Amino acid sequence: MTQTAIPSGPTDRRASRRVLISHGERKIWVGGDAPVVVQSMTNTDTANAIETAIQIRDLARAGSELVRLTVDRPEAAEAVPYIREQLDKMEVDVPLVGDFHYNGHTLLNDYPECAKALSKYRINPGNVGKGAKRDSQFAQMIEVAARYDKPVRIGVNWGSLDQALLARIMDENAVRENPWTAQQVMYEALITSAIENAQRAEELGLGRDKIILSCKVSGVQDLIAVYRELGKRCDYPLHLGLTEAGMGSKGIVASTAALSVLLQEGIGDTIRISLTPEPGGDRTKEVVVGQEILQTMGLRKFTPMVIACPGCGRTTSTTFQELADNIQTFLRDQMPEWKKTYPGVEGMNVAVMGCIVNGPGESKHANIGISLPGTGESPAAPVFVDGAKVATLRGERIVEEFQEIVLNYVKKNYSKDHVQI
Repeated sequence: MTQTAIPSGPTDRRASRRVLISHGERKIWVGGDAPVVVQSMTNTDTANAIETAIQIRDLARAGSELVRLTVDRPEAAEAVPYIREQLDKMEVDVPLVGDFHYNGHTLLNDYPECAKALSKYRINPGNVGKGAKRDSQFAQMIEVAARYDKPVRIGVNWGSLDQALLARIMDENAVRENPWTAQQVMYEALITSAIENAQRAEELGLGRDKIILSCKVSGVQDLIAVYRELGKRCDYPLHLGLTEAGMGSKGIVASTAALSVLLQEGIGDTIRISLTPEPGGDRTKEVVVGQEILQTMGLRKFTPMVIACPGCGRTTSTTFQELADNIQTFLRDQMPEWKKTYPGVEGMNVAVMGCIVNGPGESKHANIGISLPGTGESPAAPVFVDGAKVATLRGERIVEEFQEIVLNYVKKNYSKDHVQI
């Protein structure tokens, strides 16, 4: 029987146009053969410039390559240039995206310093105005973007669809020989709105290389269906994300399920994980989840990965859990500095295993691995570096000693002076 090779990775990404989003020397390409970009959004009051700048700094430090912020009223628009100034003083060069609804045409025209300080605008065509005002107000926003050479995401949302367009498509569907379902009509309205508004933006003078599209919904299967069709109909870069993913594990699972299918099919150029934070929770969680989706799929590398066993009846000690958590936190905390000093370290793998069953074997597959003793096993923890056993740790300082081994490995193998063969 003839056998074919098993595919080893995602489908080649669809050839799409590239959009440049920049601030100063920082340049982020979205689309084409550029890596999938991770972005996030603040949840502070933009008018509180200091609080917002601090959160943007934290999001950027966590790895967000673009950060969006709400610009909803004059006080927010006035704060944007000051936020940008504070970030520049902190040497945080992440590009900022302004999120506009309802009054964006007024704010962008009345506050030109805000329009200039932003690196990109997000426009929701369902919220730019109604009736005769809609076309004029949309045009005003696009004209500002063209004037200042700013890219625009035309972001359609099923919670705020252009009702006139939806009514038009419903009328067209009513005379079909085989009418679509209400769900299919909604899909078509989302896609049509995005593409028609992109074409309108081009007619108004915005370059084709300045446009990104999104059609965001909250359902996993809905998102997959809409983006599959949108990807067939246009070559604009696409922004992926559930519009409201939810809280905790539900939000993480839903986002992973939807985005992984699309990314595997080569659809999507930038992502945002719209998690609802736990009360008092850390906003940077959405950045970490986005990075981990891309890294576990093999699409990008952001931080060394920790492989850890789930534990079972053989691992009644919590030592391996504590060590895995300690090392994972340590590695992520080091990355803002390590990525400047140790190029390639983000591809390192570390294994923290809990017993003899898979411990030594899994540890040998990693760059660095430790196999901690399971229940009833000898109280010794062999350490493997690039497949070879280099040490056996014992006693109460296993965590500190293993962390030191990891640090030495990074310094030896990823310094800028180190040449890997």
